[in-house]
Amino acid sequence: MAKDIMTAEFDAFINQDKPVLVDFWAPWCGPCRMVAPVVNEISAEYANVIEVGKVDVDKCPELAKKFRVMSIPTLILFKNGQIVDQKLGFQTKNVLEDMIKKAL
Repeated sequence: MAKDIMTAEFDAFINQDKPVLVDFWAPWCGPCRMVAPVVNEISAEYANVIEVGKVDVDKCPELAKKFRVMSIPTLILFKNGQIVDQKLGFQTKNVLEDMIKKAL
């Protein structure tokens, strides 16, 4: 299951030794609710190789602004704290797996 990330812990979360996938979302967003099971499935299946977190843009608007999240869901893949890939809108499991494989 993806971990809920708040602003105070965000920098430490994305600066891990393994790649980190972050889902920027909001509870009122239909496409966000559609991608949530896919993100959770990725989190479970790739638990040994990546970390997965979720940022509620309503609770952490400063993070959304910092990463220029203009549309949700936005999925950003970090490696060593740097953005290596980013996707907007609903994404399939295959697309997320391709993102992850590029970062490994």
